[in-house]
Amino acid sequence: MKNRYLFGLAGAAMLCLAAGSAYSFDGMSVEAPNCDYGGKIKSIVATDEHTVTFTMCSPDPAFEAKAAFVVFGIQPSEHIAEAGPKGALLDDPIGTGPFKLESWNRGDSIVMTRNDNYWGDEPAYKTLVMRWNDSGAGRLNELRAGTVDEITNISPDDFDGVKADPDLQFLPQPAPNVLYLGMVNTFKPFDNVKVRQAIAMGIDRQRIVDNFYPAGSEVASHFTPCSLPNGCAGDDWYSFDPDAAKKLLAEAGYPDGFKTKIYYRDVFRSYLPEPSVIAVEFQTQLKQNLGIDAEVVPMESGEFISQASAGALDGFFLLGWGADYPHVTNFLDYHFTKGTKSFGDAIPEVYEPLIKASTIADVAKAEPLYAEANNALKEFVPMVPIVHGASAYAARANVKNAIVRPFGAPRLQDEDPGKDTLVFMQNAEPISLYCGDETDGESLSACTPITEALFDYAKDSGEIVPALATACDANDDSTVYTCHLREGVKFTDGSDFDANDVVASWAAGIDASNPAHVGNTGAFDYYTYLWGSLMNAK
Repeated sequence: MKNRYLFGLAGAAMLCLAAGSAYSFDGMSVEAPNCDYGGKIKSIVATDEHTVTFTMCSPDPAFEAKAAFVVFGIQPSEHIAEAGPKGALLDDPIGTGPFKLESWNRGDSIVMTRNDNYWGDEPAYKTLVMRWNDSGAGRLNELRAGTVDEITNISPDDFDGVKADPDLQFLPQPAPNVLYLGMVNTFKPFDNVKVRQAIAMGIDRQRIVDNFYPAGSEVASHFTPCSLPNGCAGDDWYSFDPDAAKKLLAEAGYPDGFKTKIYYRDVFRSYLPEPSVIAVEFQTQLKQNLGIDAEVVPMESGEFISQASAGALDGFFLLGWGADYPHVTNFLDYHFTKGTKSFGDAIPEVYEPLIKASTIADVAKAEPLYAEANNALKEFVPMVPIVHGASAYAARANVKNAIVRPFGAPRLQDEDPGKDTLVFMQNAEPISLYCGDETDGESLSACTPITEALFDYAKDSGEIVPALATACDANDDSTVYTCHLREGVKFTDGSDFDANDVVASWAAGIDASNPAHVGNTGAFDYYTYLWGSLMNAK
């Protein structure tokens, strides 16, 4: 039995030791005194060394799909207790994954070495190097030169060239996504719903798709892609109608338009392949169609995400979303449920049906509620959904088992470069390696080979597969999940994995009063939005 560091008690939620068992296992727990705090999780208890029980405040049929997300990766409880309060988890992750961090050479690369004690299939190579380049052309040049083995997000103009190159392989990215033009309703003139509706009608979205996106992309009829059940329940979005848009703008008191800004980050995404070029296209359309003068303002990636999440951007902002797990809640609840701030004040007509729908497992029974929420999004227009973009990665032809899975970051550990080192190049440098408090794809990609969650996503589908949990048994109404943990697993520091590590890892995120609840921004967005609220949130 390894020694356990204990967190101090703070606030209404307690991380404490449960009664010892016959095996002298001192189980930890985190629990809210009641469900009035607004979250979905009532308690997480290490009931024995290899069992964790999650008790919910309301049914959550998507629990396993959410719990498979790398954001909920598990680290040793001792490490969390020691490093978490100091913010040291950001660049010192310890996981159970197939690789461990060797070095982070800021501005250049992250180097990982194989975990030879990994419980699963051993990677075919010894060293994983992650590099970054914000230029699609720059990434492709390195791939063709052989200095990297695989790259993310090739530019749409290069699709045919990659397909025709015998030295390369084209890797379609099937993940659902959306690009949207956001507005914050606590800033003028976006506090006027007629202004927001005018914007919705005044953007020629088909022109954007035709001019800047590859074949297979489509104008967004709804915020959520239709490939996800109930994603497209309710009415389709507004058609392009500049005359009706100008009339609405005049009724709102802006017959000659207004001055504002368009914020974006210059990071290539499947939903935004050429950020600066597409930002200028929005600038052009706003001026031509609505008389709006919009200054284009690029921002540093981390600062942009932080400001967007806080609802602090006083103009338009270009942002998007790629699916993390195969459920409509990943798109709608993350962005629009109660407590979200990205678009200003959350809209009850949207979040109330979402909260109800999230407790219903039957797709058909939930459909009217999702239709109600989608129709409210159309009426109140917190953002304008633009496009569901087609995208692809590329790899050297000799790399075996290269595939981009529909959900989750690439499983680079499954690939075989035919040599000791695989070099993967993505769009930008990770913000941190503590993904419990990150939302950017680059950080999540870097966390995936190191830390593991209770479940994972299959390589070729949205199927949920066992990882650190072999199974989570739900009761009849999906309010209690009893998770059985994989035995014989070790962390890369040599310590044994057990139920207390699960409780400590989740407690650091879900309980705002926990000493380890520090992270990067301290927002812990995914804990907030996927589980309703943080315990003890101020």
